[in-house]
Amino acid sequence: MGKQKKTMERLLGGRADAHLGFAELRKLLLSLGFEERIRGSHHLFSKRGIVEKINLQRDGRLAKPYQVRQVRAIILTYRLMDQA
Repeated sequence: MGKQKKTMERLLGGRADAHLGFAELRKLLLSLGFEERIRGSHHLFSKRGIVEKINLQRDGRLAKPYQVRQVRAIILTYRLMDQA
């Protein structure tokens, strides 16, 4: 199983919100076709056809838990789970 698939499973499982690596989440979003723009410590992701913008910040080496929940909600809303 590929690394993006494993990350997607951890993300959708909902138990790893506080333990998901920033780099893992970033790579997952890029593999789903999101474009990244960096403004200071903010990593902003957007994708054509998706209204919401994703804003990620590092919390050490991890992604912030509330931002992980926001990414999960967008993936479920737009049914992106099969693209990873």
